[in-house]
Amino acid sequence: AIIPEDNAKEAGYINGMKIYAFPNLKDLINKLSGKEELIPIKQSEYVLDSESVNSYGEDFCNVKGQRLAKRALEIAAAGGHNVIMCGPPGSGKTMLSRCVPGILPPMSFEEALEVTKIHSIAGLLDNNVGIVKTRPFRSPHHTITIPALAGGGKYAHPGEISLAHNGVLFLDELPEYPRHTLETLRQPLEDKVITISRSMLTVEYPANFILIASMNPCPCGNYGSQDRVCKCSPNQIHNYLNKLSGPLMDRIDLHVEVDNVKYSELSDSLEAETSAVIRKRVENARTIQMDRFKDYGIYTNSQMTSVHLKKFCKLDSDSELILELAYKKYALTARGVNRILKVARTIADIENCKNIETTHIAEAIQFRNTEKISGGKNIV
Repeated sequence: AIIPEDNAKEAGYINGMKIYAFPNLKDLINKLSGKEELIPIKQSEYVLDSESVNSYGEDFCNVKGQRLAKRALEIAAAGGHNVIMCGPPGSGKTMLSRCVPGILPPMSFEEALEVTKIHSIAGLLDNNVGIVKTRPFRSPHHTITIPALAGGGKYAHPGEISLAHNGVLFLDELPEYPRHTLETLRQPLEDKVITISRSMLTVEYPANFILIASMNPCPCGNYGSQDRVCKCSPNQIHNYLNKLSGPLMDRIDLHVEVDNVKYSELSDSLEAETSAVIRKRVENARTIQMDRFKDYGIYTNSQMTSVHLKKFCKLDSDSELILELAYKKYALTARGVNRILKVARTIADIENCKNIETTHIAEAIQFRNTEKISGGKNIV
């Protein structure tokens, strides 16, 4: 292959062919005519370093309190699950979200190539590096347009959904996004790809990301708070939360309520777990899943279909009873039951348990309770 010199670093990671890079056509002609020696570019080696794991600078040890939210984000990272955190302003939702890349396992070479191709097409690749080693963390503003989020334009460029592939898509203050914009998330959350159709072409981009969303429980942010008074009317709360459709919320595995951190937690001198410690548990759980799904073409529990659930998520009689009670009490959908099973399987993997036990299924059900997030009406 003959390519522009600016793409030499990127092409250096391709195996099985000779690649020649030239700054201009004159130089190419001189070398092809034999006036100068024709030398292929050097092969590059994919080497991970400390910056490849977390380049976003946040660590869980710096987050005070919020034990439940930390647990949910660890489960999300271990199984590739989607999360929504609901709580008042200043409770640490954004900081918690920015810690997630630090507990995700490093990207394999195959994952890095997938991410690099997307960023190269979008014109965002650093030509001096040639490959993306750090898992993406994309955080678009709530004013983003549908083409910018889903992808599009005249040449159907990838959007934020695909730029977050193999990484994290963080949507802060979820109800502030237009409802029709949020609905574009439904296909990629389910299928892990997004299809963009234009008059001239149809393109399918990969979109296997972890969605982390945060939101206030009401316009003022204090609904349900233990120490602050909500000033919103029931109608205002209803209209605020009505932007989030049931089908969209149904595709989010973990629903977490967070509240303001107490002063005793802020002043506590005990150091919390670091991201590095949590990442070891996540990597161990991912290794278990890689071994489990090696013959099935998937990599994480979140990607399981009904066929995989029947094989890998068998429950004992006690766990079945708990799930049945939850199904009736919370009016769960079939998708909601499946997502509970996937989360329970991940919790079991984190604890190195071969089978799903009652404690795992109970914890997974706890994370499907969306009464506060939906203004008092459960929508699972």
